[in-house]
Amino acid sequence: MPQMKSAASTSDLAAALREHFSRVILPIWRGPGFNIALKLPFEAVDGSGGNAMPVERYRAMACARQLFVFSEAGDAAHADQLFDSLRHYFQDTNSGGWFYSVDAQGAPLDTTKDLYTHAFLIFACAEYGARSGNRDALDVANQTTALVQDRFAAPDDLFSAALDRSFGSSNGGLLQNPIMHLTEAWLAARAATQDSAYDDALRTLAGAVARRFVHDASGCIAELTIGEANNRLEPGHQFEWFWLVKQAPELFAAAGLDASLTRAFDFAQRLGVDAQTGGVAASLDETGKIKDATQRIWAQSEYLRALATRDDDAARERLPQQIERFQQRFLHASGWYEAKTPAGDIARADMPSTTPYHLATAYAALPA
Repeated sequence: MPQMKSAASTSDLAAALREHFSRVILPIWRGPGFNIALKLPFEAVDGSGGNAMPVERYRAMACARQLFVFSEAGDAAHADQLFDSLRHYFQDTNSGGWFYSVDAQGAPLDTTKDLYTHAFLIFACAEYGARSGNRDALDVANQTTALVQDRFAAPDDLFSAALDRSFGSSNGGLLQNPIMHLTEAWLAARAATQDSAYDDALRTLAGAVARRFVHDASGCIAELTIGEANNRLEPGHQFEWFWLVKQAPELFAAAGLDASLTRAFDFAQRLGVDAQTGGVAASLDETGKIKDATQRIWAQSEYLRALATRDDDAARERLPQQIERFQQRFLHASGWYEAKTPAGDIARADMPSTTPYHLATAYAALPA
């Protein structure tokens, strides 16, 4: 076992991550990662952080994640621009809701109504509204919640993953990931608005997740509903759900998610985290065998956040070592490595605009 490190050393390690974020990562997305003419974040920059990748689209979800990041960073001017851009480019003033993407000129491209996108609109606008005092943003969060509950509703208290522009045919089925981010969004909206309606919505959603997505043998929340062919368990999502449920355990207790996710944490840590490098694998099959060994930075950051939230002796002992491994394996002087192979080779060289959200949320959970 690694030697126990002090709380102070863990705090110092966490401070180094935050310093790198402020000094290196945020400036990328104010500078070369931001299209000044359109006032939109580019989808990605190259590995040096100095050049935007060729533009094919701009996504509402990416803009929303950047809105969250700069709201949390206290950069009100940049956050204001991003909020205005969200409404200008992505709001469907005819059919309602939000477009998935616009093209290089800012015209609607993919007009799918995507639950994942709508969840991030609620999340980012709630966080931005709470920090800025912008009531329009809180109104957007509440109105988008009402739209999701009305137009995305599916049987058994769940929500369709994707619908067409007019909210007609469903082409996305039922997926865990957008429902997880809807949970995250409603927790943020609950905190920002103090509206007890979000309590009821979260309790109901937790019950649906427990019934349809929890894998009994491991406690894990599967990517597809239980019983579907070719299902998978993603360690990163177990760590992410673990953190979410700990934010308001009273809302999730009746569904049993707290107990399930404690088991899921242990399952994911034992079978999905490389003992030598600390790298978190992308996915496991239902027996716990590695299905996709790629190590994506977002899953590593969720592991850090879950370790900080677990707050027992074993997690406190593991956390400083894991911070060091993360820093050495996934951060560099110009930014980060988005994905690596188990051997440590770079699997994706560019840096997407969506990743700073994962880093910001993980670093916020680490000891100060």
